[in-house]
Amino acid sequence: MKTISKSILLASLLSIGINLKAQDSITIANPHADFPRAELGFRFMPTISAFDMETSSGGKIKGEGTLGYGFGAFLGFNFTDHIGMSGEIIYNSLSQKYKDADLERAINVRYVNIPILLSLNTGKSNPVNLKIEAGPQIGFNAGANVTSSSGASTDTVQTVFATKSGDFGFAYGAGFEFVLNQRKTIRMDLGFRGVYGLVNISNTSKANGTDTYYILDRAIVRTNSLYLGMTLLF
Repeated sequence: MKTISKSILLASLLSIGINLKAQDSITIANPHADFPRAELGFRFMPTISAFDMETSSGGKIKGEGTLGYGFGAFLGFNFTDHIGMSGEIIYNSLSQKYKDADLERAINVRYVNIPILLSLNTGKSNPVNLKIEAGPQIGFNAGANVTSSSGASTDTVQTVFATKSGDFGFAYGAGFEFVLNQRKTIRMDLGFRGVYGLVNISNTSKANGTDTYYILDRAIVRTNSLYLGMTLLF
């Protein structure tokens, strides 16, 4: 009986040893199999935008790029160590300066943008990860205004500055993620984001006379941003 018990015990210990060795082999073969999949992040985005303007004489002029800003948050999910997807919500304040008839003007357009992005990673669980991302972006106009160099409003019967309520474009970018803690759940993000608008945002339905003109000339939104942010993985 004792011999049978010893045999069963030895067989059990041998089985446990084989299982542990098999688990170690799996861990070595795929050391990143159990990294956190979901992530929540926050970003600040200094932004330069570009618009095409129309002068009071009917000519075309490109504005001088002016630094604007954006900030927002995103929620993402990583299907593997190398492929993920995220949805963002970003508030952007876009500015541009131009001269017309010896008067310097500044326009400002504000958007709430929602990009849906597919991301490719060199290794989400690595201490430093290089990420590229791209996807469609929907924008909602949150207000627009134009001012002269003196700060007075120039939205008069002579000039019409009007934009449509929505925008649609293509967002793309790349960046680095740096792990900040031992569990690899807190990261710092640093990167670039570009957006190329695909629709005309000019609203040409508000002129009410022959002595008016639209400031925007079949404008599409083109922006280039740098971003700095923090990401939490869970």
